[in-house]
Amino acid sequence: MQYPKTWGIVALYATAMAWVEAAVVFYLRTMINRIEPYQETPLPVAGGLGMAELIRELATMVMLLTVGFLAGRNWRSRIGYSAIAFGVWDIFYYVFLKVMCGWPHSLLDWDVLFLIPLPWWGPVLAPVMIAVLMIVWGTFASQAGDASIAGAPGWKAWLLNGIGIVLALYVFLEDALRVRGEGLDRIRELLPVSFDWTLFLVAWMLMAAPVIVMLRELWGRRPVQLTGGENPA
Repeated sequence: MQYPKTWGIVALYATAMAWVEAAVVFYLRTMINRIEPYQETPLPVAGGLGMAELIRELATMVMLLTVGFLAGRNWRSRIGYSAIAFGVWDIFYYVFLKVMCGWPHSLLDWDVLFLIPLPWWGPVLAPVMIAVLMIVWGTFASQAGDASIAGAPGWKAWLLNGIGIVLALYVFLEDALRVRGEGLDRIRELLPVSFDWTLFLVAWMLMAAPVIVMLRELWGRRPVQLTGGENPA
């Protein structure tokens, strides 16, 4: 393993950033009486806060990418550290919201995950599962001393990963896409009633393809353990 100290610094940054993010969301939801996102009119009009919130979300993504690019020494490790930062930030965001306001009550609580280009809806567990994948892959990409291991996933694995990302996005946006032609007010008032776990799990497994390839590569390189009187020749 290389640069474990850098891994820890990136994770610390993402954890601190998660507290800031959770605090901002806590303030906003308190102001509009939406600590529980899943309630009537979940996205009410609140002065000029809408545009500010959209830009804040974009700024958050830029910050996560920036710390990865500062931490890494090549493109592979930079993207890897960015993935670690995103995953740690996403998980601790929910941990800290729970500390601040008691929500989410469970990993199956509905949340508005993102607002660009339309509201993303999903249970808390769904983004957490994706965050775990990002941390695992990012660790491989940024820490593997053998570049051939980190670069082991070929184009097929990344194609599967891309298909998985598209499917997951569809699951998150499915309800908003269904009503997008009915006007902005309809989108703001939307409350999904079911989550397509079957399609999401398929998407998650496809997204995991590069991680699976890396794990198989590392497993195949494990030295054979000899016991008893076995002849090493």
